[in-house]
Amino acid sequence: MKEIDFYEKIKDWDFSMINYSEECLTDWDLVKLINLNANSESKILDLGTGGGEKVLEYFPDCKEILATDLSNEMIKTANANLQKSGRKNITFRQMDNLNMDTPDNYFDIVVARHTCIDAKQIYNTLKEGGKLLVRGVDKLDCWSLKLFFGKGQAFRDIKPISLLDYENIINAGFKNVELVPIHTREYYKTKNDLLALLLKTPILNDCSETEENDEMEENVEIDDEILDKYILENTTEKGILLIRRYYGITATK
Repeated sequence: MKEIDFYEKIKDWDFSMINYSEECLTDWDLVKLINLNANSESKILDLGTGGGEKVLEYFPDCKEILATDLSNEMIKTANANLQKSGRKNITFRQMDNLNMDTPDNYFDIVVARHTCIDAKQIYNTLKEGGKLLVRGVDKLDCWSLKLFFGKGQAFRDIKPISLLDYENIINAGFKNVELVPIHTREYYKTKNDLLALLLKTPILNDCSETEENDEMEENVEIDDEILDKYILENTTEKGILLIRRYYGITATK
């Protein structure tokens, strides 16, 4: 199963119906960084926008925002959400991050959220002095859960995607490149809440983040007995614990 097919089926990233709380253990906030670097004249490119919920709720009221996703179904969802929002400075459209068709020296900020990137193409589309802000999912994300199941997203990868992104961004010519590990604790109220997350994301789908042409496991089934064992060992007063491992990268052209 190709990764694009997975996201075509999901269609959106709205987790509002999942009952959970979150504790971020790292002082690195993508939304704050976007707003800190933007002004009323800024042009922003958002890569991997999904259903557009984050852009519509958190991105600033600047001159222009182009938000893209590889999945046409995600973009349909984003445009439907745009109609409800009433915002006028945002455009959603389909685009492959690895074959970008945006103009050179155009954007002030490029944001990449939980998506693959081509650092050189991003470098080309940024203005001189423009900012790249990346937030991604690392190999060790949900690692204890992946160990229970013996598989998952990037489970087999030797080198974490965070280091690959970091090196590629430096090699593309960016300056002031900083990589920050982001650790978060999530607490899910019930088993069904945790199960809803696992069915809506590729956390337990066996696939590589680094191998070319690697295909994602299709129609992953969550083994109920294994999940119950994980829940038994990771239930706290706050809920069922899931430790998330992300990474943030900031860079300047």
